[in-house]
Amino acid sequence: MIKKLDKLIVQSFVGPFIATFFITLFVLVLQFFWLWIDDFVGKGLDTITIAKFIVYVSATLIPLALPLAVLLSSIMTFGNLGERFELVAIKSAGISLLRFMMPLFVVCIFICGISFLFNNYINPVVNLKMQTLRYDIIVAKPAFDIKEGVFYDKIDGYVIKIGKKEKDNSTIENVIIYEQPTSANSLQDNIIIADKGKMRVTPDNFLEFDLQNGSLYQETGQHMTTNTEYIRVGFKYYRKVFDLSSFKLSRSNDNTFKNNYQMLNIRQLSITIDSLKKKDNEYINSTNNSMQLQLSFPKYLDSNWKINAQQNSKAKSFKDLIPDSVQSAVNNRGSSVVNSIRNTFDQNDLVFTSEQKELRLHQIAWHEKLTMSLACLVLFLIGAPLGSIIRKGGVGLPLVFAVVFFVIFYLLNNYGTKFVKQDVLTPIGGMWMATYILLPIGIFLTYKALHDSQIFNKESYSRALKRIKLLWQRLQNKSGADHQSPA
Repeated sequence: MIKKLDKLIVQSFVGPFIATFFITLFVLVLQFFWLWIDDFVGKGLDTITIAKFIVYVSATLIPLALPLAVLLSSIMTFGNLGERFELVAIKSAGISLLRFMMPLFVVCIFICGISFLFNNYINPVVNLKMQTLRYDIIVAKPAFDIKEGVFYDKIDGYVIKIGKKEKDNSTIENVIIYEQPTSANSLQDNIIIADKGKMRVTPDNFLEFDLQNGSLYQETGQHMTTNTEYIRVGFKYYRKVFDLSSFKLSRSNDNTFKNNYQMLNIRQLSITIDSLKKKDNEYINSTNNSMQLQLSFPKYLDSNWKINAQQNSKAKSFKDLIPDSVQSAVNNRGSSVVNSIRNTFDQNDLVFTSEQKELRLHQIAWHEKLTMSLACLVLFLIGAPLGSIIRKGGVGLPLVFAVVFFVIFYLLNNYGTKFVKQDVLTPIGGMWMATYILLPIGIFLTYKALHDSQIFNKESYSRALKRIKLLWQRLQNKSGADHQSPA
């Protein structure tokens, strides 16, 4: 019976989990493009590039979609069983809730393992591909598009204005082209004016203008002199070719971003963190040694100046032992040394702060691979007892509770990451903050579910309010009787 029950609970969980996982992933992908849509619009990206980028983005968001899918599907599974009174039948058969949760607990551990393996081995590679492609898209020029009556300056060295374009998007009229000359003898831009023509883009990525009935204007000569020559050439037919290769999406080498902390697995992050810590320690030691070289007074600390100061009744400090004739020079030299040390430390502080920030980023990435994996188990410990308490299936009330707890988890995780970046919390304190807070909540909900708690039953609250009102009325009646008794 127990084995069949295990199959029942797992089968009830798998369907909602798969559905909620893909829905969650779809929403997260939409959110990503909503934030970065300005970098992609107008770049003339082909379908293959867009599809490839969507696959990369989806893969990077899988570790975030898994916890939400586990939370929502566990609430739906236990809510459906509670709504159909199957939980009551199982408990009446002597099977505890913990034993009933055990199959899904094992499944969630398996999901945590998959999430960790994906986050540690696949995500760094996908992140590298996505960041490289995203960089290429961001730096790419907008797609070639010349509009009527607007100066178009996206082609290097040219400014083009077209007065009118026909519906075929090829026939053009009133064409003006300003060309920046490459010759040193040219004094100003060359100008081409034509009444009409044809415009087309060749398969090898060149733009051809076949112009008719126009003129070409050019001025040559020496700069800052009147010895110039103005040339005007009329033409009935003139072909002007522009190179559009700069509008193509150029692909960068993946090695450009391979050393970024987001592109490393746990083993590589551990090696890098150890190297950064050793580098920081060596940097501190070298800074202390350089300070000792610039300060010369430590070697005089054990000299006899204190004995001389005691013999001289007027000497209250080391400054009183310095003759008046050299005090000004000593003060100036001391001030110069202090300013030099301060400038050196200010520069070293900038470098050290940057190194510490880099170290914290690597530590964040190291802990994130573990916290995002264990988040599936933590949210399951919240979702399973929560579903058995509310006893509501479907996507109504369970979706509300799932969104609330996931938002809490997401905010805690983001704030913890931010605090670690700002050096407010240690990596262990910041990156595990969501786990520290949500795990006790999950244990509390499990305890309440084991004892058939009514914390989400509105009838229990209405009964409690009625008892409070009744108690309040009794107190009022008693106080009124006490006031009347002396009479």
